Amino acid sequence: MRFDILTIFPDFFESPLKQSILGKAIEKGLVEIGIHNIRDFAASPFIPLHEGDRGRRTTDDSPYGGGDGMVMKAEPIVMAVESVKAGFNPDAKVVLTTPQGKKFNQQMAAEFAASNGLVIICGRYEGVDERVKELVVDMEVSVGDYILSGGEAPAMIIIDAVSRLVPGVLGSDESAKDDSFSYGLLEYPQYTRPESFRGLNVPEVLLSGNHQEIKTWRRLESLKRTAEKRPDLLEKILLTEEEKRQLGIKN
Repeated sequence: MRFDILTIFPDFFESPLKQSILGKAIEKGLVEIGIHNIRDFAASPFIPLHEGDRGRRTTDDSPYGGGDGMVMKAEPIVMAVESVKAGFNPDAKVVLTTPQGKKFNQQMAAEFAASNGLVIICGRYEGVDERVKELVVDMEVSVGDYILSGGEAPAMIIIDAVSRLVPGVLGSDESAKDDSFSYGLLEYPQYTRPESFRGLNVPEVLLSGNHQEIKTWRRLESLKRTAEKRPDLLEKILLTEEEKRQLGIKN
């Protein structure tokens, strides 16, 4: 799985991409990351930031029609996307991180994992020139109903979530299937040693060795946790009559 990130802050990704599961996946060649500085594709001359400084190419400008803030220019982003697709992966899906996008979820992560790769444009400031969306963007994605300083953090969230679904990235491919949201539910409670801690004991069923009973318990606990914390998710779940009774749901 290959990800190409378009950003004006490439150093943002230096440390996160070296850590934990994702870092190991990159080392093994299971995940490939390309980081591209949008400034490298800006046509404007260098603007000195201070005396003796080489400056940097501009990738933003004030909005037509007036208003606060700056807007990311179309030319460097479009040229960056075209260059990356031509040089690395012409079939990659182009995603723009923006609060206006479709909300990112586990189903979307699975769809991305099954794709031919992603080019992720990290939005900034007041947004990007609308022509970027019209010319090169396949999908706009939001990671939640809140505002961040830029699209770099959302890009990392997308990469992390999608990479977990790439075969071989996790120690066991079954691990991803048991994660919260994989079946539309929150995950059941987890326990490990010691068996008893400060008067709190591991549920007996988990010590029984009866795999069918454990599976049934986990399913019910997952449903209970979802009903308590995210009842909206249950609307899409097909429940048995016994599960409805256990949850106190009346037909």
